[in-house]
Amino acid sequence: MDGTERAIVVVVSIGAVIGALCTIIIAIFIGWLRKAENSANFHAYPAGKVEQFIKDMAREKPVRFSAQQLAHFTNTYAIKLGSGGFGEVYKGVIPDGTLVAIKVLRGSWGKRVEEQFMAEVSTIGRTYHLNLVRLYGFCFDVTTKALVYEYMSNGSLDNFLYSKVRKIEWGKLYEIAIGTARGIGYLHEECQQRIIHYDIKPGNVLLDANFNPKVADFGLAKLCDRENTHVTMTGGRGTPGYAAPELWMPFPVTHKCDVYSFGMLLF
Repeated sequence: MDGTERAIVVVVSIGAVIGALCTIIIAIFIGWLRKAENSANFHAYPAGKVEQFIKDMAREKPVRFSAQQLAHFTNTYAIKLGSGGFGEVYKGVIPDGTLVAIKVLRGSWGKRVEEQFMAEVSTIGRTYHLNLVRLYGFCFDVTTKALVYEYMSNGSLDNFLYSKVRKIEWGKLYEIAIGTARGIGYLHEECQQRIIHYDIKPGNVLLDANFNPKVADFGLAKLCDRENTHVTMTGGRGTPGYAAPELWMPFPVTHKCDVYSFGMLLF
């Protein structure tokens, strides 16, 4: 065997070895992929569970209910929780068993009621925080305009602050103050668009069964871009005694008007 033949044999042998090694590596890699796939399938949720998960995710957003559904949820508006200039609030139960408070907007469907409805849905409807009341859904049809909120069994904070009978210990009041501040801070600093509430007061701080506070009533709230530090007002907002002075003056305001109102709430 001359030198040329030996070179050919060496090249062929090396090629065969490399081919064999490649085949082994590919086989190992395919086996690893199949093992990983089987492991993933083993730990995956059953199809039914995934579908339930998707449905639960869809329920995180406000749902549009019909007037007939609200009448069913409230047993034809049997239990009234309160009333005000906006309308009445009724106790209800949605199909999954969750207690809700349904705010029915009364009066003629004019600009004021329309603005309140859109303000509440556009602001609180896109947020979810431990210290903000949750909006489950709404109704908008010819006969009924309503907002469906989570039910807060202890009502509003003012029912305790101004009552001679119902009292809250100082330690719990401190926790309520901290929780309320966290809710306001979330609106100002953690939402994609800053939300100015404009009406922070004891009547708009609701308490659950454990006296955890949740900021509520976003009928005056407004979304604003973070680049715009000042917002031009079209009219006075807020509640006298709690509203910052600039809310009643023809000047642009900032989100700090909520900080002023929170300070008055603490006072």
